Formats: sequence, structure tokens, C-alpha cells
Amino acid sequence: MENRKLPNATAVLILGILSIITCCCYGVVGLALGIVALVLYKKDMVLYTQQPELYSDYSNLNIGRVLAIIGIVLSSIYLVFNIYIYVVVGPDGIQAWQENLMEKIKYEQENN
Repeated sequence: MENRKLPNATAVLILGILSIITCCCYGVVGLALGIVALVLYKKDMVLYTQQPELYSDYSNLNIGRVLAIIGIVLSSIYLVFNIYIYVVVGPDGIQAWQENLMEKIKYEQENN
């Protein structure tokens, strides 16, 4: 019998990669993509455990799961960091920091 591919293995792998790439989007996008990847992983894992001899791409599924977990951890850390900065510094402090940074960049461009 010919081995079939798990229906969501490629999607889990892609979502795992994207969860790592997008973890710096305030932590929200990477977190959402990682959770979706883990949900799809669970569905495919149920299929695989019922009849492992039918499916051939278990390694892609497993790698996608690991990448999704890494993306969730990185996104969670970045989200908590953003919340901490917002609570401690506040919106006015963040705006003042951005204005200060823009002034420094403008000053360096004028002097070069």
C-alpha cells in the first residue's frame, strides 16, 4: 500500500516557521500562528497514532510542532515584555523615547 501524507503536516511546518518569524509583531501574531499549528498538529497526530503505517511525513509534523512551540515561547516573552514596558513607561514615555530617537537620527544625518 502506498504511503499518504498527513493532511496538515505541511501547514503545521509552515505555521511553525511563521510563528518564529512573526514573534516580533508585538507577540500576538506569532502566538496565534503557533497555537493554530499546535491544534493542527493534534489533529494529525490522532490520525498518525491510529495507523502509522499509512503515513510518510511524520518528521515534518514533528518539526512543525517544535517550531510552533519555539514561536509560542518567543512570542509570549515578547508580548510580556511589551506589556511590561507599556505599564512601567506608559504611552507618554514611549512617545518621548521615539521622539528622542528620531532627533538623534536626524542629528547624525546632518553631521555626516
